[in-house]
Amino acid sequence: MNNTLVVVGAQWGDEGKGKITDFYARKADVVVRHQGGNNAGHTIVFDNRKFALQSIPSGIFNPHIKNVMANGMVINPVSLIEELERLHAAGITDYKLYISDRAACVMPYHRMLDGAYEQLKGGRSIGTTKKGIGPAYTDKYSRVGIRMGDLLDPEYFAERLHDALLQKNLELTSLGMEPCDFDTIYNEYLALGERLRPMICDTSVMLNEEYERGSKILFEGAQGVMLCIDHGTYPFVTSSSPTAASVPLNTGLAPRYVDRTIGVCKAYTTRVGEGPFPTELHDDTATYIRERGHEYGTVTGRPRRVGWFDAVVLSHARRVSGIDYIALMLFDVLTGLDKVRICTGYKLDGEHIERVPSTIDRLSRCQAEYIELPGWTEDITSARSFDELPENAKAYVRKIEELTGVEVAVVSVGPDREQTIVRRDIF
Repeated sequence: MNNTLVVVGAQWGDEGKGKITDFYARKADVVVRHQGGNNAGHTIVFDNRKFALQSIPSGIFNPHIKNVMANGMVINPVSLIEELERLHAAGITDYKLYISDRAACVMPYHRMLDGAYEQLKGGRSIGTTKKGIGPAYTDKYSRVGIRMGDLLDPEYFAERLHDALLQKNLELTSLGMEPCDFDTIYNEYLALGERLRPMICDTSVMLNEEYERGSKILFEGAQGVMLCIDHGTYPFVTSSSPTAASVPLNTGLAPRYVDRTIGVCKAYTTRVGEGPFPTELHDDTATYIRERGHEYGTVTGRPRRVGWFDAVVLSHARRVSGIDYIALMLFDVLTGLDKVRICTGYKLDGEHIERVPSTIDRLSRCQAEYIELPGWTEDITSARSFDELPENAKAYVRKIEELTGVEVAVVSVGPDREQTIVRRDIF
């Protein structure tokens, strides 16, 4: 059966995964967010309405879809409830949401420590969103974390929180910060757990049951492969792995059930925060792309760094995440440029390479090598088939396929659901 599809960011995040997930969710029975937290933002546009999701799966707008926040996530109960309240205010009240009882919980001290750690780094900061995601993952692997299911058991939660605060308050006071009060956090989070109790369950059991009955399951990652804790531009990465390889671990579904992966990438490249970026532009072209593409963070509002399409990065993402197809996003943004460029390799200390070095020191010394193609001026936002695109635009897509060895199955020519060209039906 080809009943599962993983949506993976193939660059540094912000590639347009929300639209692609929403697009395929119309065919899905289940949509699963499998890693990250509310530091990620997915923008979805339909019926002339725009929604910015942070931690909730993108299938939330369809009342027939089961939306799962899996065990690989770190969940902030406060922000989750605020996000649900915003959806309710917008009239989105009929939905199915399931939260893993094994998902790590973002606590108040995580947000406090996140900001303090970044400040300590000074000019060598990672550029986190300071939402406590990294410290929550750290506690998970240090075995002092609190999980969503813990909030449902008052006595067990009290024990876990007491033990955690013994360590966390020492950290806070050593950094010159006020310690956290046990009673304040305990009472607040116990109440949050009660509000979320109807949604919290063993989502691994649920997902396996859904697969066995033939349900179509869509897996939605946050960030992108180049921000992967293992395969990204370390240490300027997130605290989890957005790759398709992480899906089984992050959901409790066996690896053999992961059928296909679509890598979502922009027709150019962007990055938020610090770290090397070989194709980055600092000229009028960067401004043109940034403004046409509205390249500002969904959650943070920070302007994104902009560069040309990087085939080396895409080939890296294909290899480490097993990408079968590409969804090429924001293709219409390039309209109006006389020339467009694609990076085909790097020059590192005089040597030609076609791979991403493991250290940021070496990657920062890489100089992008380009091929140049003619641009196009025709408005492509109303195109609904590949044949309707200008010849130069079609040539650009075909060159990306040639350089990366991956078929472009979807081309997005605008933010709305309908502004999507499907070249191959994969789900």
